[in-house]
Amino acid sequence: MLSRIIDFSTSRPKRVIALWFAAALALAWIGASFGYKVVTDDTAQFLPKSSESAQAVDFARTAFGQQKGTQTVTMLVKRTGATLATTDTIESRLELAKRCGAEFAFNPAALDISSEVKLLTAGRGADLVIVAASVPGIIDQAIACSRPGSRILLFAQTSATERIEATGADICVGERTLFGCYSASIDLQAESARLVFSGEIPVDELISHRLPLVKICSGFDLALHPGPKSLKIIVQPQRWS
Repeated sequence: MLSRIIDFSTSRPKRVIALWFAAALALAWIGASFGYKVVTDDTAQFLPKSSESAQAVDFARTAFGQQKGTQTVTMLVKRTGATLATTDTIESRLELAKRCGAEFAFNPAALDISSEVKLLTAGRGADLVIVAASVPGIIDQAIACSRPGSRILLFAQTSATERIEATGADICVGERTLFGCYSASIDLQAESARLVFSGEIPVDELISHRLPLVKICSGFDLALHPGPKSLKIIVQPQRWS
């Protein structure tokens, strides 16, 4: 039997190559059809970020003592059972934050955020502050919004040239914990995949633009200069127009 297969393969190499190619295409089509039933390509783009966000929220769950199971962070923090307040300077994103689960959404350009947080917490301050943006003065604002003994999670401070300053009293006397979160934890990959694939976290709502391959430069330009309604920008290489 083996000798016949070898003889057929050597005497008809083009046919054998064609058969292997057809089989590979068939397997790819079958795999894609099953995969599409689980998650779209656009949704899958959230997996790395969701993993990191899930790690951040794992810290939040510990801080809040709850066992319940950017906007992705907002969606995930809401699942801990915490009362959630968010900030953004773009009004449309404040509205989106409320749809994602925030009870309160403040514009720091229009309000004194620390005063608003103190009003919400009877003068105490926030138990946990997640800093998901990187702008001058944001760490000072996070400290001003937090209570003594709180935790402040840095989620967007990734530049090697960025420097963070805080008074010794704010950290030592105030007994605050300042820490970071960057890499996705392997222990949370399965949970992250479940949240995205099941649709429990509606990440599709965070996709503002879907661009064809020919407009990839426009996508980069939009990412570098985001507008009021730009969030996640997806380039779809399978589209040409």
